[in-house]
Amino acid sequence: MTELHERTAVDLRADLRAGDLDPLDLAEHYLGRIAERGDAVGAFVTVTPDLARERAAALAADGPPAGDDAPLWGLPAGDKDLADRAGVPTGFGSRAFAGPHRYVPEVSSDITRVLDAAGVVSLGKTATPELGFPSYTETLVGPPARTPWDLTRGAGGSSGGAAAAVAAGLLPFAPGSDGGGSIRIPAAACGLVGLKTTRGLLPAGGGVEALGGLGVHGPIARTTADAALLLEGMLPRRADGATDHPRTLRTAAGPRGSYLAAAQRGETPDGRRAFRVGVSTFSAWEDAYEITLGPEARAALDGAAASLGDLGHDVVDAGTWAPDPAYAPAFRTLWMAGASAVPVDDPERLALLEPLTQWLVAQGRTVPARALVEALAALAAFERTMVARVEEYDAVLLPAMAMTPRPVGWYDAEDPERNFVQQCQYTPYTSMINVCGLPAIAVPVHWTEPTATAPAGLPMAVQLVGRPGGEHTLLALAAQLEDRLRWPERRPPVW
Repeated sequence: MTELHERTAVDLRADLRAGDLDPLDLAEHYLGRIAERGDAVGAFVTVTPDLARERAAALAADGPPAGDDAPLWGLPAGDKDLADRAGVPTGFGSRAFAGPHRYVPEVSSDITRVLDAAGVVSLGKTATPELGFPSYTETLVGPPARTPWDLTRGAGGSSGGAAAAVAAGLLPFAPGSDGGGSIRIPAAACGLVGLKTTRGLLPAGGGVEALGGLGVHGPIARTTADAALLLEGMLPRRADGATDHPRTLRTAAGPRGSYLAAAQRGETPDGRRAFRVGVSTFSAWEDAYEITLGPEARAALDGAAASLGDLGHDVVDAGTWAPDPAYAPAFRTLWMAGASAVPVDDPERLALLEPLTQWLVAQGRTVPARALVEALAALAAFERTMVARVEEYDAVLLPAMAMTPRPVGWYDAEDPERNFVQQCQYTPYTSMINVCGLPAIAVPVHWTEPTATAPAGLPMAVQLVGRPGGEHTLLALAAQLEDRLRWPERRPPVW
């Protein structure tokens, strides 16, 4: 008999709606999984069983909602530990927010309230690196988040705990946030689907309020359809079916249910199934650092391109794109300027931050206003150029990462400059998509040969980058690849 955690979120939702499954029973199952396997992968920093049971029981007492209201009714999820949940500590992956500096919010974050309205049952807070800055989840305040495919390697970041939880079967799906690759990086390291949404698509965490428009929320899941279902829950709707997107610039969302339909049918709402896909290995960092596409990443890219061709898509070489020498210094300036606003000023408390964060904060607090304005202008120019390149195609296929998932402890913990370079070399294809505000989906398409520490092999992913508002196309392409490559059937050693 198939156990609950082996089933998709879409199937669990159907049984919940039909009354064949109780929200409390489902929550208990996943809480048991977390108790048994959570420590192995370092997925959660806080588990809230009592709150989860209370929430699930209340949902069960009210019964399933009518129609498409509360599309995630009764489904377990976790809150990334950068988002507030009233009454639950938010640790931000930092010693500066622990112990005597512990922070317990009285009001939940926007994304938390949106997901609650969609009907989720939160089981706790998923691990994140300090303040979400690094692309790996190894902190001084708790154990590292590890990929369930090889416990000697990290789960990536900054949504590392969320990805580790989903990949290990501790959650059916999980929300993440992505300011430079923080959904796609851990999805790639953990063999999952991770969708970075178009800037302005989501009412909560749409990126328009973030410095440089970088950070957006999005789903992490085992299947494309599960990712689309979670995306639907992040898009609250009014009674007339329109997206509830008040008081902010926005990207038009698709009709209710259209993202899930695209993922289930492998086609866009207008019935398109065949697309023009450009293939590239361009990185905006290649003019600044030595960027090398590893053989495993090359195999994933070539295999995905071949599969898309076999599926009938027009797959073409996108050619060589000239790097922009202004990109790297401008992005560094923006990243550091963002760190300058970390709400920690007391010297003793600043000393609790990790070396990388201390360096980012210190550097950011010396950035002149003129330098920030010039950096934003340079990145805006890069955005225009890059969007024009992508718009020549329905989607562009890029590597997700340049290397296999990195070993725990691989990043230099003492030299922040070298650490920053290492992050760029592992993740050279992600931050430029945030700068451009484009949607991108990471999907696992290749596994390496088994080793002693990775007996089922390591996942390698690609990312498909779309035009602004092109989530339907990306979900359709990902669904077709999933149907061909069948990655949800693979199971990691920790399962």
